[in-house]
Amino acid sequence: MQALPRHHSIFLMILRRMRAPLILLILLMAVSVLGLTLAPGVDEHGNVHYLSFFHAFYFISYTATTIGFGEIPHSFSDQQRLWVIVSIYLSVVGWAYTLGSVFSLLSDRSLQQAIAMQRFVRAVRRLREPFYLVCGYGETGRLICSALDRMGLRSVVIEIDETKVGEIELHSFSADVPALCADASSPETLKYAGLTHPHCAGVIALTNEDATNLAIAIAARLLAPKLPALCRAEHRETSANMASFGTRHIINPFERFGETLALALHAPAASQLLDWLTGLPGSTVERRRDPPRGHWIVCGHGRFGRWMVDAMDAEALPVTIIDRELRPDSTHRWVQGDGTGANALKEADIMQATGIVAGTSSDVDNLSIAVTARELNPELFVILRQNQYANQALFDAFESDITVLPSEIIAHECLAILGTPLLVPFLREVRMRDESWCSTQLERLTARLGWTVPEIWSERINLKGAPALYRRLMRGETVTLDMLLRSPTDRTVPLDCEVLYLDRDDDDHLLMPAGNTSLRPGDELLLAGTRRARSDLGLGIGNEHTLAYLITGEDLPGGWIWLRLARRGRRSLKPILP
Repeated sequence: MQALPRHHSIFLMILRRMRAPLILLILLMAVSVLGLTLAPGVDEHGNVHYLSFFHAFYFISYTATTIGFGEIPHSFSDQQRLWVIVSIYLSVVGWAYTLGSVFSLLSDRSLQQAIAMQRFVRAVRRLREPFYLVCGYGETGRLICSALDRMGLRSVVIEIDETKVGEIELHSFSADVPALCADASSPETLKYAGLTHPHCAGVIALTNEDATNLAIAIAARLLAPKLPALCRAEHRETSANMASFGTRHIINPFERFGETLALALHAPAASQLLDWLTGLPGSTVERRRDPPRGHWIVCGHGRFGRWMVDAMDAEALPVTIIDRELRPDSTHRWVQGDGTGANALKEADIMQATGIVAGTSSDVDNLSIAVTARELNPELFVILRQNQYANQALFDAFESDITVLPSEIIAHECLAILGTPLLVPFLREVRMRDESWCSTQLERLTARLGWTVPEIWSERINLKGAPALYRRLMRGETVTLDMLLRSPTDRTVPLDCEVLYLDRDDDDHLLMPAGNTSLRPGDELLLAGTRRARSDLGLGIGNEHTLAYLITGEDLPGGWIWLRLARRGRRSLKPILP
């Protein structure tokens, strides 16, 4: 990282602000000392005596600073005492002005920002482990930072809202999270935050402004082209602009849910399978009823509503749009209103509708729409948009079929990309499969692992991640998935996990590989299962003795001494064996 420019020097800033008070103090001190040396005094013998500059400076120093008072080296004359009175009042005026300037400086916002910047830059410079630069600490940023902290990864935050920056210290992160209140669209700020730091692992742009996220994406592309950049974009134009200069991961929450809804309408089993695989680990996913085909009503034709209408148009479903502004077209029926009242819903034929989307930017309006619609048509399939996480209790109280929270959609996708990059191509492959295949896989996986969202992780077969397995494969031994996915305590018991995807360097990718698939050095496996299964698999691929037991059933001695004794015992038994 580059050093801070000269204008960020706190010392120089203090000197500039305190220049006038310091000059005044020095001038008053000089006048007081000079006057005291010129005032005549009398010693013990009655002789005229003048103070030296040293004695005068010494006296004025401890008198003007209120440390004490004493007439040295002799008692003062009336002339000297008169000048001391003048000096004392001069020093009071000087110190009052100086202290006022100090208090004003300490409360100055520019100085506070400079101190915060210096502290932030030092904290970033001291990082010696991989970290992610998170731009924007709203609901999504908070979820991302908390998840990264649970994964043992560091994060650095830039947030323009000072209140949100203060909230970071209130959260119980296991490691310090350096945070700066600044505009993340500034390339200089991004460099201070570690964009060009050798340990920066990626940039995550999550601000509420598409223009800011676009600026971050451009800066990351030009200043750190090798870093992965995950950028939020809520407008199609911004997404296209980001894609034009090679942004790797562009996340539009409304577009993602539009794709999910289209998939749920076209292939319900595939949608349910993806929901089960990409949910929050440990949470339970209930088998929901499939979105019905028929007449739909979309309340609110903003960014979210447009994606919902596009998803239904792709499935050739009739849609009625309720919005405050009429923008009629030849394809859809329009009703003017907000959907919170029964009149607009009845005009949109709510009694004949099969589903409704409450997609306005107001949580109160969305809940009002959903409640009113359900009263008019209890069998209605309700998709409810939630804008603020703080209203979670209200949305939990209303049992919608699907609740859309954009911050969670973005957070889940970011974590999937960061935590298990192999999950992205796997999900792409699943979306291209037919409904019967997805239904079969969903029933098979949930029968083994239940409806609790499994833990998703990847294992690469190399010397660092799987040393025992890698050495055996390099020696030409054959190891299949069935051999490997066994309990290290009882090899007859299979592990509670499944291999979802096998990625190979020669582009030979396998989706849901069979158990008799032979492994090769360099393979990367995407797995879903329990945390216990993950731990057991890590032991099997990393420990030579555990792996030998899984493959051969032979329980080898664990230490050097026991190995020597076992070999000696086998040699002594050789003549006896037939």
